[in-house]
Parts: sequence; C-alpha cells; structure tokens
Amino acid sequence: MSSKTMDNGLDPVTFEVLKNAYVNIVDQMAEQIFRTCYSFVIWSRDFSSALCDVNGDTIMQGSGDIAAHVGTLHYTAKAVINAFKGDIHPGDVFVVNDVYQGGTHFNDTRIVRPMFYKGELLGFAQANGHWADVGGATPGSFNVNALDHMAEGLRITPVRVWSKGEQLKDVCNLIASNTRAPADIIGDMEAQAEATKVAETEVCRLIEKYGLDVIKTSFTAVQDYVEVLTRQRVAALPDGVWETEDYIDLDPGVGEGLIPIRVRMTIKGDTVHYDLSKSHPTSIRCFLNACFGGSFAAIVAGTKMQFPEIPLNSGFYRVVTVDLGPEGSVVNAAWPTPVAGFCSGPFEKIMNSIFELWAEVMPERAMACTFNLDYLLIGGRDNREGGTGQKHFMWYDWMVGGWGARNGRDGWGATGPVFGVQLGTQPFEGQERLAPVLTTAHELRVDSGGPGESRGGMGVDKGVILTEVDRTVVSYCCDRERSITWGLWGGLPSIPHGVWVNEGLENERYLGSMFSNEPLAAGDHVTRPSAGGGGLGDPLERDPQLVCEDVADGYVSIARAALDYGVVVKEIDADLAEYEVDREATLAKRAYIRANRAKWLDEDPEAIAAKYRAGELSMLDLIRQYGVIVNWGSGALLPKTTAQFRAMLKRRAAPYWSRRLKPGSEASVSLKVA
Repeated sequence: MSSKTMDNGLDPVTFEVLKNAYVNIVDQMAEQIFRTCYSFVIWSRDFSSALCDVNGDTIMQGSGDIAAHVGTLHYTAKAVINAFKGDIHPGDVFVVNDVYQGGTHFNDTRIVRPMFYKGELLGFAQANGHWADVGGATPGSFNVNALDHMAEGLRITPVRVWSKGEQLKDVCNLIASNTRAPADIIGDMEAQAEATKVAETEVCRLIEKYGLDVIKTSFTAVQDYVEVLTRQRVAALPDGVWETEDYIDLDPGVGEGLIPIRVRMTIKGDTVHYDLSKSHPTSIRCFLNACFGGSFAAIVAGTKMQFPEIPLNSGFYRVVTVDLGPEGSVVNAAWPTPVAGFCSGPFEKIMNSIFELWAEVMPERAMACTFNLDYLLIGGRDNREGGTGQKHFMWYDWMVGGWGARNGRDGWGATGPVFGVQLGTQPFEGQERLAPVLTTAHELRVDSGGPGESRGGMGVDKGVILTEVDRTVVSYCCDRERSITWGLWGGLPSIPHGVWVNEGLENERYLGSMFSNEPLAAGDHVTRPSAGGGGLGDPLERDPQLVCEDVADGYVSIARAALDYGVVVKEIDADLAEYEVDREATLAKRAYIRANRAKWLDEDPEAIAAKYRAGELSMLDLIRQYGVIVNWGSGALLPKTTAQFRAMLKRRAAPYWSRRLKPGSEASVSLKVA
C-alpha cells in the first residue's frame, strides 16, 4: 500500500497530508456551491465536485458527493480535453451535460475549469449540479413519453462559457434562455464556476508550499494508493462468479412485463469485473434507459459501498471493470435514446443487484433492496400574487424512504435514496414559499417496511394541495410499482410506488409511477408513498417481542403483524402504546403460515386478483402472500408480470423459509454459478 507512494518520492507524512487536502478542496467546492447557488434543487445538495489530472482522470471526489455522479466526472473532463485540446487557456471555463459523452442525464450539468500554475496546465476542477430545468417538453425536463433526447431538453456538448477570464454572456444567455428558469441557470452556472476557481486557488496554494513537482507527483500517487489498497482488499476475498437480475416495471411501447437488468460479477485475484451484457438488449420506449456513464456510475457506487474506508478516484476504476455489452441496450443506450430517468431505471436496479451479489461474498454487510428514487415535478402558472398568471413555477420534489434490512439490523427509515444519500429532505416551508403548493402530510407509512427477521426501513406518505395555479401539469419519474422493492434471504417485499390525485374522492385518479404532463387544477390533492426497504431473513424467525414493539411504534399494524410475521398482538391500551404478544396464538399462526405459504405462490392469479377487486384481499396480501401483481388502480391482473414476480420470490425468499439454504455461507444456487 505504501510502496507505490514511496516509489513516487513522497514521504508518508507529506503524502497523507496532500491526500486529505484534496478531499478538503473538493469539500470546499461543495460549500461554495451550497452557499451561492440560486436553485432550490441544488441548494438541497443535488451536486458533486471533483479534481482531475491533466488526462482527465479523477484525483479525488468529495466526502458527500451524489452516488450517481460518481464514476462519470472523469468522462466529462475527458470530453472537454478531446474537444478543445490545444485551445485551453488560463481563465477558461467549459460547460457540458452530454449523456452520450459520459454524462448521466441532461439536468446534471458540469462546469469544468482547467487549473493553471504560472501558465502550466495542472489538471481540471469540475463542479456538477442538477439544473432544475434544461428545457424540453415537460417542466423539469423529465418527459416520460420522450422517444428521443430532443424531447428531454438541451444537449450541451463541451462549450466554452468563460474565455481567458471573460464570461461569454451571449453563450450563457443562449443556454439559459432554452430553460424555464433562466435566472436560476445563470446563477447556478456562476456558482459552479466560482467553486472551480476555489479549487484552482487552493491547488496553487499547495504548490507554493510544497513545490510544483511534489503536487504533480501526488496527483498520480493518490490514484496509485487507491488502486493498491483496493486490490489488497479484493485479493483477500474468495474468487468466484455470481449473478442476479432485477427489473424495470415495463416497456410502455411493448406492454406489461418486467424488463430485466442482469448483473454478473466475477472476482478473480485482485480484480472485480461486472458483465451487464445479458440485460434487456434494446432500449425501452420511455426515458428509463441509461447511457454508459450512468450504468458505470451505478457499478462504481454499488461497489464502493462495500469498501467505505477507501477513498474514491480513478485508481478504483483500474480494479473495477465493466462490460456493458453492445451499444443500444437499456444499460448502454445510444444516441438519440432518452435517458432522463436513468436513476429510477437501470441505475437503481444495478446498485441493488450489486448489494445482493456482495451479500454472498461479505454476508456481514448484507442488505436487502432499498426504495426507488422518485421525482415529482409540478409546473405551471403561479397566480398567488393576483397578477395575470404569467409567473412560471416548478415544484421539484423527491422523497425519503426505507433502506433494505441488514444482516442482524433493521433497515434505515425515512432516509435519502442510494442515488445520493447527501440529498437533503427539502424543507416544506421553502417549497411552499417558492411554489403554490401546501403540504398536507409527511409521515411514516405503517407496514411499508418489508417483513423479515430484520425489518426493512420505513417509507413515508406525502401529500400536497395546489393553491392558486393555472395551466399546471404534473410528471412523475419513478419505478417499482410492479417490480416492488424486494427482500433477501427469505425476506418479503415492501409496497409499490404510485401517485393518486384526489384519492378517496369522486374525481380520484390513479396515475401510477411513470407519467408526464397530466393536467392539474387549483384544489387538487396529490398524494404518494415511498416504499420501505425489503426485509432480510424469514419473517417468521423475527423475535415476537420485536414485532410487538414495531406495533407500539406504529411501524407495523396489528393485522400485518399476524399476516406477515405470524405474531398475534393484543392491544392493551393504544393511547399508552401498550400491547402484548399472545404466545399460544402466535405459535399456531406461525405453524399455519409455514404449512401454506409455499402453496400460496402457486394459487390461480386471476382468482386472487378477483378477490382483490372484490375487496376480500388487500394490496399487501397480493404482494407478500400470493406474489400477484395487478394494476393497482383498476385491479386488472398483469399475468406476465405476476409470473416474473413470483419467480423472483421463489428465488430470493422461498428457498430460505425451509432453512435448506443458510444465508451467507451456503450461497443460493441461482446466484452462485461458478
């Protein structure tokens, strides 16, 4: 680990000081963006930064970067180098958001500044921020129905926006004028550019202290350090090949049926290789696709979470390699495929698949599936000030939810998505000030945590009412309405995502988990849940007293305690949260479930769906007991989806109920293939 550092001529103390200094510089960039940005989205910490060397390779990421940006910032630095090689000067600043040159989606816009010291190019500082709107057909630029990227917004190939210290205002205004919030875009662009200036200043300060040669050497040394450290950790693990699959809900252009994302992981010696080439071979006809940058970021983020003590830079990428297969697939989309929803689509599925694979390698770190990232975007005219209704607003909201249960521990509840745990829960007061919406609820959702010996974390319910609005539409970017957040090692799923308008009223509408430009009017009430995490381990093995405490805490209902955990809980005094377990009834209930649960997964799906439509069975009965998926608005059976969902339960859950398989030491046959 230290040999390469010493080979590069740096003493260990200097190396350690500089390694941490680079993390600090990127964190200073983050602080600069946070304190000077204009948009509420970026203020809620949807941004990341990096230092790159003269080749564009990452020297260091910050300590709180968005996971989806990780693994892509070096691509956009290289895109700038390729576009302007031989024409890069002190004071230049470039902007790029091109997904086909390594970006994630068009909202993630990178500001790239070449760093110079006395005329010599040192590397690049990069600040990435999620711009709330980059044009396109839908407020917020999340157009579910897009058939190509032109319907999603402005594609910015590498463009110079500052030239030798002078802002090119015509270029900046051209970019901003193609969005719905031009003032915010200009403000955020300048905030990001200033953050990169902070990085250049700090690097030059280090040069004045340590010397140019030392700093240039350290840029290489910190990458070598991460490579060697990662190889040492991987080499200590057993060789093997594991594979699994997760799903996107559907391809709207084809009809119902889950879309597979297949991940095969090979550990050989001191390397980790991922093969996604057997994933769905074509892009799907909506925006839930990923280009190579988004898929690679998911691989890096999911793997890095297994090694939290290792810093992240391009040295990590030398150890972790990826084969995405032919261009044009759902995980390797080609121009002009729409990819705005990559995070809710392939990215989130790849990360959770990686968690499952590594659970077989390092069972002590096992975690079931986490809730799916969602974005709700409402845009239109804001009439609150009594004017002519010409003021445009965008309400851009994402949810917290539940992470998967862990080995021996319940999952985290009401937590940011794996997409980026640094994302803040947006203050409702700020949302209500900036947009004509009023929050009606934001509370933990009972029974949302996937049942298991360890329970999944809790999701939440959120509702808003629109006040003085006109010409307003709503769009939603999510998934797992059908490929519901799953459990592991016998654990059960959580709940489906989906949006209701005026739920429970005569004019109620169920919109599902993926739609664009649905009309809304003043007084409409929009509600949605976030899923909890999947359960881990057989729920019938959970300590009955823990289930009773979950009931007292409002995490689990008395009814689901009996149905999901086989624990019969008696209410003593609800006001005092006093409950107790009926031990004899619990033994009988658990024996009944053990004797029948495998059979339930083979019952006639249409008969089960009919009972749901008749009100005889609940949504959670269908999901957790019978493995039946329906249209949650109409109750119509989805036969192909149900068959795939049942197969998933029979792979991830049923084999562990009989204790034939021992999690973590005797791997599932369907996972361990070599």
